[in-house]
Amino acid sequence: MKQPPGTDLTQAGTSKFLGTAAALMSVYLFWGGTYLGMKVAIETIPPFTMGGVRFLSAGLILYVLARLTGEKRPNAEEWKGAGITGALLLLGGNGVVAWAEQRVPSAIASLLVATVPLWMLVFGWMGRSRNKPSTGIVAGLLLGFAGIVILVVHPGSSSGGNLDMLGIVSLLLASVSWSIGSLYSRKANLPESPLLSTALQMIIGGALLLITALVLGEWSGLQPSTITLRSYAALGYLIAFGSIVSYTAYIWLLKHAEPVLVSTYAFVNPVVAVFLGWSLAGEQLSPNSLTAAVFIVAAVVVITLSRKGKGARKPPGRSASVTSRD
Repeated sequence: MKQPPGTDLTQAGTSKFLGTAAALMSVYLFWGGTYLGMKVAIETIPPFTMGGVRFLSAGLILYVLARLTGEKRPNAEEWKGAGITGALLLLGGNGVVAWAEQRVPSAIASLLVATVPLWMLVFGWMGRSRNKPSTGIVAGLLLGFAGIVILVVHPGSSSGGNLDMLGIVSLLLASVSWSIGSLYSRKANLPESPLLSTALQMIIGGALLLITALVLGEWSGLQPSTITLRSYAALGYLIAFGSIVSYTAYIWLLKHAEPVLVSTYAFVNPVVAVFLGWSLAGEQLSPNSLTAAVFIVAAVVVITLSRKGKGARKPPGRSASVTSRD
């Protein structure tokens, strides 16, 4: 029986809608859950060791997949570009975030890392392009930095204590490192394939994290028998869902969805992270922290919408060739 005209188009539209929804949910939930995942993993696995195993394993898997799909072997310049990018993103960015989560709740970590789009705009503004930001972007920057000030100046917790200032400063430095790495990756000599590019960054970044762990003495006395099943499960989640599944979904979205829709991960992830930290880990936010959260998330929303007005083609905080620091 002959199908009515337009049936194929309707089915294709439905499939694309369902695929986009599934990919977005993967990026929202899995990337949002990596903050709690890191918190649980470092309970019995040292932070830089955990990050090294996570990214080296994921990088090798992605590299094999890229080569099996016909991608060319990367040359020396591409390895170099990926090495610098991986060092800034995964060692200076993700590794420091994992270390800082020993001192601050995962919810606070996710909020401070959400400032990456703010830092990227500031560094981009100060760089060679010196593009004058729109009124909306300036408003977003002011909102975001107001949130940081609220969190840093009045960091009281609901338990009556104070948030660890070294942890907060470390998270801000990690966000700066991630921002610089993201901006560098746009001009670096990297493989054209985002999958292969990310694989190289993960491999080198993971190796650098393991070397850092060795230098810091994390390996001395580390026994697999002391690592809990809970931490092993969290590490497995970070490798499989935080680094491989969600990144693949992100790459698919970049090709099949509007950039502004894809960029919504930047303000959904911290909301998911705060909810998971509260519901599963018993983390509580003080009124000051909640106020800071509103300011920071609102800033990312305003900046995202303002960038849409300027016709930005890339989501803030993550380039098409880089992976999540979460």
